[in-house]
Amino acid sequence: METPLADTHPKSVQANQSQAREIAFQSILGEGPSIHIAQQPECFHDLGLDQVVQAVVAPWKEYDLAGFFHANLMSEDAIVFRQEVMRDLEQPDIMAAVRGFTERLRVMRQQLPLATKAYDQHERNRWHLNAVQRYGEAIVELDRALAPLALNSRGLQRWREFVRAYVESAPFKRLMEQAAQLVRDLASITYAVTIYGPNVSVRNCADEPDYTVEIERTFAKFRRGAVKDYRIQLPVKEGLNHIEAQVLDCVAQLNPQVFGALSAFRAEHDVFMEPLVERFDREIHFYIGWLDFISPFRKAGMAFCHPSVSNATKDIQVYGAFDLALGLRLLNQEKAIVCNGFELHGAERMIVVTGPNQGGKTTFARMFGQLHWLASLGCPVPATGPARFFLFDRLFSHFEREEDIRNLRGKLHDDLVRMHRILEQATQNSVVVINEIFSSTTLQDALFLGREMLERLSRLDAIAVCVTFLDELTRFSPKVVSMVAALDPTDPAARSFKLERRAADGLAHALAIAEKYHVTGTWLKERIAP
Repeated sequence: METPLADTHPKSVQANQSQAREIAFQSILGEGPSIHIAQQPECFHDLGLDQVVQAVVAPWKEYDLAGFFHANLMSEDAIVFRQEVMRDLEQPDIMAAVRGFTERLRVMRQQLPLATKAYDQHERNRWHLNAVQRYGEAIVELDRALAPLALNSRGLQRWREFVRAYVESAPFKRLMEQAAQLVRDLASITYAVTIYGPNVSVRNCADEPDYTVEIERTFAKFRRGAVKDYRIQLPVKEGLNHIEAQVLDCVAQLNPQVFGALSAFRAEHDVFMEPLVERFDREIHFYIGWLDFISPFRKAGMAFCHPSVSNATKDIQVYGAFDLALGLRLLNQEKAIVCNGFELHGAERMIVVTGPNQGGKTTFARMFGQLHWLASLGCPVPATGPARFFLFDRLFSHFEREEDIRNLRGKLHDDLVRMHRILEQATQNSVVVINEIFSSTTLQDALFLGREMLERLSRLDAIAVCVTFLDELTRFSPKVVSMVAALDPTDPAARSFKLERRAADGLAHALAIAEKYHVTGTWLKERIAP
């Protein structure tokens, strides 16, 4: 279900902040309303994108970011908008300013529950005041940090303008002045506590001498420089115990004006965050999360680039690309990541992949789908530039699945039903990724069904990748490009996991094994005695 992000704050808060809203900034994710889709697309599991997104959003669970990765963009300008922000945030000084702001707000939000859950009313009000102060400090510091930076993205430029106007707005200034005055008033309160047996009394402090200064002066002559500190650091616990709460209540009774102002401040500014600030804090983590996720890959020497994405042409190309889901596992295991590439030009629309089992064909298909989806989000993709992708309307996948006892259809029947559903929904602007289907039927039937499937995709003029064991499918149309999983040249029986653009040869793997064990026709003739 698609849910546009909306402001859900009280009207009074929004009215008070109207001056700041005159700035053009709406969302750091794009110029229109952002779309957050809770349910992941059907293709995610097949393409391994569910694993990728889970790894990206795991450190930022409180922001509910996954839905932003579920919604692909439909316009070139929207993608360029996000790419601009990504490029800005790839600059260390800009990222430091933005990350510092979000960290301050994160600390503030961690304290906010104490403003509602603390037992004592005065304590709740003080935690609320503390949260307001941290919020204001975060905004002011962000304004100071962004001012000298060379921002090139429309999103961050407009955000900086919004922050500048917000800091200078009358409502924000009044909020910060009230908070600062309350802090000064609270700090000026002095009181004396007298403990006599089980009785504790609180009274105003009436010009009593400060014995701390006198004691330090008396013992100053015994100071012998730096010595070992034997004092025990007692843990600082959040929240007051019942005795401390009663003392605080007595102090409030002795200073009704200050604590009355504190209560009034809480009532007036119970919701104090500007909705666009709160929105930015959430949405910017779409960028932070992705850049943090790909950072270890970059440190390991893997390339990422900002591709061009367009629906004006179906010419696509990419080099040095890899499957992120597999790459994440290999990176954690400190193993090498194999890169591949592909390209389609002119009337070419389909890539049919053949070759030996376990040769990287399925990984290639997943990579093809991942790259198109990530490019449609405005994310840097795992590839060397320049890269170019087609801006699709929908991305479909059909990977072989194990039979489900809850499904009364047979495996072939299930393949046909799923493929029929895809062909019904796909358009000329769709991308379709198919991985080894119709393997449960005879060779003749599989060949017939495979041709029918590709023929219908060809009539649609959709871009497609098809992994198959049927070499004949690579030759059925001029729109088809054949790619073959290559073998390791140093060991003909081993896989290189590299895919080559060349004609399919079903004998390649069998001949390689025969060559390795010297049982080819040539070897056998040499070994047979004349």
